[in-house]
Amino acid sequence: MSAPAVDLHCHLDLYPDPAGVARRCAESGAYILSVTTTPKAWRGTMALAKGHDRIRTALGLHPQIAHERIGELPLFDALLPETRYVGEIGLDGSPECKPHWREQISVLDHVLAASARAGGRILSLHSRRAATEVLDVLARYPDAGVPVLHWFSGTKAELQRAVAMGCWFSVGPAMVTGKRGRDLLAAMPRDRVLTETDGPFAAIDGRPLAPGEVAPACTALATSWSVGVDEAAAIILGAFRRLASSPVGGPIAKV
Repeated sequence: MSAPAVDLHCHLDLYPDPAGVARRCAESGAYILSVTTTPKAWRGTMALAKGHDRIRTALGLHPQIAHERIGELPLFDALLPETRYVGEIGLDGSPECKPHWREQISVLDHVLAASARAGGRILSLHSRRAATEVLDVLARYPDAGVPVLHWFSGTKAELQRAVAMGCWFSVGPAMVTGKRGRDLLAAMPRDRVLTETDGPFAAIDGRPLAPGEVAPACTALATSWSVGVDEAAAIILGAFRRLASSPVGGPIAKV
């Protein structure tokens, strides 16, 4: 790929040797959105990006641990003015998370309401087995910012609704290995599709993806769009620049 890689969802702080990983990200020239799972993790994760202009840090509270970390919402509110990016947030409807559904909804409501009051944020959203419910909550907060659905795995009807609501999508190599993921890819508007890794959680052949390791996703997008890989990478970079320039709260970074 000739254009710099775009990784709109990775957990930089959860790799072994995160400082070394951040340094390698900077050397690669990739654009990285480093998402966090708890507000308490934000300051330390933010420090990893110091001096690295192409790494941004998102403030999050992951739905899988919402019931354990709901007490960190006041900290979330205190930190929110310091970032234009919020994530990882959302809902998870898998069997092990469903017992804590009420806390998940409460956290997502709070985060989106706070984001709306703050002038909007770029939002990286988890929606596993909960796409309709995530879209329902987003519909209650139209001023929360620009939603980017990370690793979307809903139905075609849910995808169509998300597109109509103005959602963006981030897709990774692990998502495009199966036919269902590729079919969803083909139905996404190409001007609102970005790449991600979800590393170190997502893996290929048992190996965790490194930050910025999005080439397989670019190849899948190029095939879906009937363009060359370099052109696909350029389309993705252009989409990222438009997203980063969205009129939401906080200073807009040059990209």
